[in-house]
Amino acid sequence: MIDKTNAEIRLNTGELAQLAPTLQAGQRVLLSGTAYTSRDAAHKRIMEMLDRGEEPPYPLEGAAIYYAGPTPAPEGLAIGSCGPTTSARMDPYTPRLLDLGLKCMIGKGKRSPAVVEAIRRNGAVYLCAIGGAGALAAQCITACEVIAFPDLGCESVKRLELQDFPLIVGIDSQGGSILV
Repeated sequence: MIDKTNAEIRLNTGELAQLAPTLQAGQRVLLSGTAYTSRDAAHKRIMEMLDRGEEPPYPLEGAAIYYAGPTPAPEGLAIGSCGPTTSARMDPYTPRLLDLGLKCMIGKGKRSPAVVEAIRRNGAVYLCAIGGAGALAAQCITACEVIAFPDLGCESVKRLELQDFPLIVGIDSQGGSILV
């Protein structure tokens, strides 16, 4: 449930399909639940899978993708440093994924007009993470499992479990944006 009087909104990824359209650019979010990492190379392979009529490595409907390539986990932690990468590199792939049900992208930086239009068209949201704070972000990740493309190393697709991951709504479902 979203209480807009609070400074931060606690949100679970399972609620994204329903609640993404209610978020507004500039709001602070503490996100919990499942997210998947995907970067350039993984996105390219996922597009190839879709072109062949294959299922992607994770369900897109209602999903959250974190544009990150985490480092290996140190002893006793679920993951190593896990900061965001520049989201614009995924822009050629993003409208198609949004049209297939993706509801949330997490990254840093501006997005193309085509991505902003696809966010609006699909009632999705783009959440911004703080660049340069990968070690701090890792403290909000309780589990990490490689689920596809292990040969890509840190850029393999991983399933993450987030707990109160701090984010800011960068682009809302109406196209409102804090990114200039």
